[in-house]
Amino acid sequence: MHQEILNIVTDSVKQTNQLLKNKAPIEQGENCPLFGSNGYLDSMSLVSLVVSVEEKIEKQFNTPLILADEKAMSQKRSPFATVGTLTTYIEELMREVSHA
Repeated sequence: MHQEILNIVTDSVKQTNQLLKNKAPIEQGENCPLFGSNGYLDSMSLVSLVVSVEEKIEKQFNTPLILADEKAMSQKRSPFATVGTLTTYIEELMREVSHA
C-alpha cells in the first residue's frame, strides 16, 4: 500500500506544481520538501494538494479521508513537511480507518 499512496501523493504534487512558480523538486522522492520552513507550497497550494490527495485516495481505495484536521495540525512534526511524511501519515490514517 505504501507505493500506491506514494504514487498518489507524487501525482498530486506534480499536479500542484503546475500552479507554482517555484516547483517542488519531486525528483527528490520522499525527501521532497512540501510545506514549512523548507517547503515550496504556500497555504493555498497546500490546500490544493490536500484536496487532490483526498480525492485520489477516495477514488482508489474507496475510503474517504480528511487529511487537514486537528490531529494533523497538533503533531510535533507536520505530516505535510515532505512527500514521505505525508505518505506515512496517510498510511496511518488508512490503518486507523480499517481497524475502526
